Amino acid sequence: MNPEHPVSKPWGGRFAAPTEGLVETFTASIDFDQRLYPYDIQGSVAHATMLATIGVLTNEERDAIIRGLEGIQADIIAGRFSWSKALEDVHMNLEAELTRRIGTAGKKLHTGRSRNDQVATDLRLYLRDETDAILAHLARLQRVLLDTAEAESETIMPGFTHLQIAQPVTLGHHMMAWFEMLTRDQQRFVDCRRRINYMPLGSSALAGTSYPIDRRLTAQLLGFEAISENSLDAVSDRDFVIEFVAVAALLMTHLSRISEELILWSSAQFGFVEIADAFCTGSSIMPQKKNPDVPELVRGKCARVSGHLLALLMLMKAQPLAYNRDNQEDKEPLFDTIDTVKASLQIYIEMLSTVTINRARMRESAMRGFSTATDLADYLVRKGVPFRDAHAIVGQAVRHGIAANRDLTEMNLTELQQFSEAIEHDVFDVLTVEGSVASRAHLGGTAAVEVRRAVDRARKRLRTCSTTPVAGGASNGI
Repeated sequence: MNPEHPVSKPWGGRFAAPTEGLVETFTASIDFDQRLYPYDIQGSVAHATMLATIGVLTNEERDAIIRGLEGIQADIIAGRFSWSKALEDVHMNLEAELTRRIGTAGKKLHTGRSRNDQVATDLRLYLRDETDAILAHLARLQRVLLDTAEAESETIMPGFTHLQIAQPVTLGHHMMAWFEMLTRDQQRFVDCRRRINYMPLGSSALAGTSYPIDRRLTAQLLGFEAISENSLDAVSDRDFVIEFVAVAALLMTHLSRISEELILWSSAQFGFVEIADAFCTGSSIMPQKKNPDVPELVRGKCARVSGHLLALLMLMKAQPLAYNRDNQEDKEPLFDTIDTVKASLQIYIEMLSTVTINRARMRESAMRGFSTATDLADYLVRKGVPFRDAHAIVGQAVRHGIAANRDLTEMNLTELQQFSEAIEHDVFDVLTVEGSVASRAHLGGTAAVEVRRAVDRARKRLRTCSTTPVAGGASNGI
């Protein structure tokens, strides 16, 4: 194909004048939608196979089409294919080249379909594969978190609310909190994939087709679990794109929250972790700087994906049925979302595996800020003091500690007993950070034994996810 020569439009019969060059540039999508070519070819092979079974194509024409498409795909992979803006999009580029190579049979391929149901099919095939790729990346990142949680099940650190020291927890417990966030993302992607996996092909432009097509056969060839029930909806629906980007935006929100903690933890003020040099950069003027650029960029890219979600919602909000050219604008936000999510997950998998943990600094920090105050209140309750009275007693002890610049763990028995006669020598069993953590030995608690149990359960869940097919949930199974 030579893009320098005038190109005959497949739809040009209605028009007496050629398209203005500026319009061709403005309306062309080939610069970005060419990434759909494997799925356009896959859909065309299935469509040609189906057309042959209903007698629209001969077996010889079907075989010529399939060989031609395979040859085009080989040339694209090898970098020998020239894309033409004059042919607007990936569909017309491939069809025109197929016709050039095999002649009349290539002109018959589009029988019984439209670019409207063709692009919807391509997008669903593409997004199905990309969802599976993201799920695989997510599982790898989750395994990194599980390995860290297991190794650090006894590493004590401060837990925070309002970014103020609240109660001691374990780093393993904190890693499992990150894991649970990503698990919900994984579940949402799986659920979203079920709605992606509906086949619109056969809806044609908007009303279906008068040819006796076999949509069930086409769906089986393409691995779709279900077939769209309404042709008007099928060609104009982009809910599956919006839903995918919404799920991706929530995943990026979680990665952004994790990034924020890593940024804080790696600062001199916290000193909990050190991110490997390979994932940081320096300053052009301040030689001492080691900047956590990777988590900062992931935090920034969250805004990018959230912006794509809003753009897609606005794109669809005023469209009447059925297809409108506005829908061309769905691809760039979708493609960039996919690229951003995959890159963020991949770099997180590598980065988290190299983080150095300062366990001593974490424990030291957990011993500040009166982190065992709640344990003292619970101790008093067990001694028969009403909780509200216990709360007030501990508040007085904390006020004393602030004035004396001593944490509760540093006070002696006489000092503590001035606030309540219920306090006895066994209070020191609960005032230590180790005792505080160990006492949370219940399902979902931060005790080391519960963290290890949570890791075991999570590994089983991950193994189940990796051995169970992602597919499922179709309502009109083929």
